[in-house]
Amino acid sequence: MKLPLILITALVISLQTLTSHAADCVKACVDVYTQDGQLVIEARKGSGPSSSKVTKPKVVKPKVVAKPKVVAKPKPVVKPKTVAPIKKAPAKPAKKPVKKAAPKVVAATSLSDRLSKSLPTGGISYQPNFKPLIHTPVYFWNDLPSVFRTQVNLIGETIDVVLRPSYLWSFGDGSFLATTDPGGPFPEGKITHIYSQPGIYPVLLTTTWNGTFSHNAVERAITGQIKKVSALTITVVAAPTRFMN
Repeated sequence: MKLPLILITALVISLQTLTSHAADCVKACVDVYTQDGQLVIEARKGSGPSSSKVTKPKVVKPKVVAKPKVVAKPKPVVKPKTVAPIKKAPAKPAKKPVKKAAPKVVAATSLSDRLSKSLPTGGISYQPNFKPLIHTPVYFWNDLPSVFRTQVNLIGETIDVVLRPSYLWSFGDGSFLATTDPGGPFPEGKITHIYSQPGIYPVLLTTTWNGTFSHNAVERAITGQIKKVSALTITVVAAPTRFMN
């Protein structure tokens, strides 16, 4: 079964991308992700081991002591031959125990560092800011920046991070609005809501941060997202009824 030319080309490109990323990771690995509502930036690099190596101690061989030679006494001339007593060879000296040298610890040459950053939580503003009326548009907005940028330097590696917010408004009466517009006051603001009944309404703004990071001119997506919630209470009243003659 022959694979289509397009599929083969895609596989070759994917393998080349993985190979180049792995080669780059040998020099410096950078990762940016979210954890516990914070932005986490990690970097690690090094040509040496990630853990310490232990060198083997040198074994010192004991010196061999030569055996002493036994010299026989000369034979007497007049006296009858007597057998000279055989002297025992002195016992071999006991081998002294060789003390092993303490292992030397080689420091690892790899480096790593980690940095956590918190993102801002926006405040909510609305207009009219004092007891807006029913059947009248209420303008909402927040004070968050349209883009969050930061540049960090870890173990000599420069990392650029860019995040952008998206918003989910809950107006407290069962109405919701998802948008990327931060809103604004009258008359330019685009986030408005009309209440049909008087009452006290809890307004919630959920901000979701997503983004990318760049390292060595390569841009990648940040793993995960960060959510921040802002809240306020708004009191909506009915317009008074007046009779005119």
